Amino acid sequence: MHIVDLLPAAERERYLEVRAFLQSTVRQASIDYWNREEFPFGLLAEMGKHGLGTLQTDGTSKLFKGLMYVEVARADVSLSALVGIHNELIVGMIDALGSEEQKQRWLPGLKNFTQLGAFALTEPEHGSDIAGGLETSARLEGGEWVINGAKRWIGSGTIADFALVWARDAADGHIKGFIVETDRAGYRATKIANKIGLRIMQNADIVLDNVRIPASNMLPGATDFSKANDLLRDSRAWVGWQGAGIQLAAFDVARSYSLERRQFGKELACFQLVQQQLAEILGNASASLALMAQLARIQTDGKLEMAQAAMAKSTCTRLARASVAMGRSLLGGNGISSDFEMGKLFGDAEILYTYEGSYEINSLIVGRAVTGKSAFV
Repeated sequence: MHIVDLLPAAERERYLEVRAFLQSTVRQASIDYWNREEFPFGLLAEMGKHGLGTLQTDGTSKLFKGLMYVEVARADVSLSALVGIHNELIVGMIDALGSEEQKQRWLPGLKNFTQLGAFALTEPEHGSDIAGGLETSARLEGGEWVINGAKRWIGSGTIADFALVWARDAADGHIKGFIVETDRAGYRATKIANKIGLRIMQNADIVLDNVRIPASNMLPGATDFSKANDLLRDSRAWVGWQGAGIQLAAFDVARSYSLERRQFGKELACFQLVQQQLAEILGNASASLALMAQLARIQTDGKLEMAQAAMAKSTCTRLARASVAMGRSLLGGNGISSDFEMGKLFGDAEILYTYEGSYEINSLIVGRAVTGKSAFV
């Protein structure tokens, strides 16, 4: 649909270069790491060399950044999750809400992926209701913050250099953001294993047991949870780009397979039902990309609202789930094996459907916006 043609010439050239790198280097290599639930540090370093750690701060357009998220997801959804969280919630938070000292300390390493951060918000007992139910506490004591609590499903929690921990200040009850280095006494992270998707992403259960950090580790711009709303809204929209990317991956795999696999004496691509599924997968992907391109435009104009981000996230991940299911069906028995990629995509699509606000929660955000009535409880 010529969406890439909307980019300025320099961004279009960079886009094509990064896409070629991701398809030639990351896509196939990621399968083995995904199977083993291991993190590919070597691939991350290469991604850093291609500027994927600087998307939030390099001055490129919203559309370019979104299409980069598409192409990383097209190569591997786990790594796209890391790239998105890294840019939207780690680099973005420190750049927008951090002190000059915090920026100088962390941003250079983050931008080239020699350092990693983890975004520690969700808790074992609080996901969709985290804003009101957050239990992790922070207490100022003798020039230090003392943090206690637990976090769950924290991406990169076992490999990050620090975690951006959201905790409720015992003094005023406000939720605030803190940089907690992962080598601090009392910080313990345990990998969550046996996931059906995003198996490369090192999600963790984190325990914070009287963790002491300097008072200067609090993000000065994050003294109230509402200060993070714009970044969280943009992060929700980012998953829509992932939804488009995984659909392009499903189309790539399904199309190639249909041209190579022979049954009843001819290629699968010759059969009507196969062509119908390919056309539908591509139509879903194109609709998702068109929606996200429009979202990038209103984001550039400063008009993006949470309901729009929620609609984009819920719609693109719903279509992704349907597209990948068709792709799995098209591959028959081979569709359940990660060796043929589609089984990998099938598991990853379920995670996109659920995280950054479940499909149902995002749908209710849209419903509230169009009716003026809240149906959450």
